[in-house]
Amino acid sequence: MTAPGMNTARRTLWLQRHAPVVAEPGLCYGATNLQAHAQGTRDAAQRIAPLLPAGLVLLSSPLRRCAELADAIVALRPDLQLRHDARLAEMDFGAWEGRPWADIPREDFEAWTADFADAPAGAHGESVRDFMGRVAAVHDEWQAGEGDALWVTHAGVLRAVTLLQRGMRCVQTAADWPVGELAFGGWLTFERSPG
Repeated sequence: MTAPGMNTARRTLWLQRHAPVVAEPGLCYGATNLQAHAQGTRDAAQRIAPLLPAGLVLLSSPLRRCAELADAIVALRPDLQLRHDARLAEMDFGAWEGRPWADIPREDFEAWTADFADAPAGAHGESVRDFMGRVAAVHDEWQAGEGDALWVTHAGVLRAVTLLQRGMRCVQTAADWPVGELAFGGWLTFERSPG
């Protein structure tokens, strides 16, 4: 039973991944500000825009590949208000940024995964704990809020939210990190019921 005046409506969090980037396959590009393919961006916007409810909060990573998709969605849905939020940016992989994953020395990668929660990626990048913390802050705001939201973001953020939805605020081992890819331009949703 709910108290009088309590909001009992379900809230939905939509997580939209950017379109494919203009880069060679296999490149490490977490914090690198790459552009996404224009047609893929338009296609992704056209697929999701008609599905979004009115009054939805639209937050986007400020990185170009996401910001351009968010702009394309708003062009189709001018009733939505867009805000960029740096907490939705992809993880910073430090010295590995812009390098092919295949060129990263195995021992460097193994040193990172040996202390997966706290070692900075790429020697001076972001730790998983710091990354999860900033994503969790935005997720907590959505959980406490009253409406639906769309985040235009990155695969790493999508994985972090998947863990947060399971109640995991940080992972200790690389084996705990979700595997599998959400297709470029694809989305997933999570429901939150108040109370």
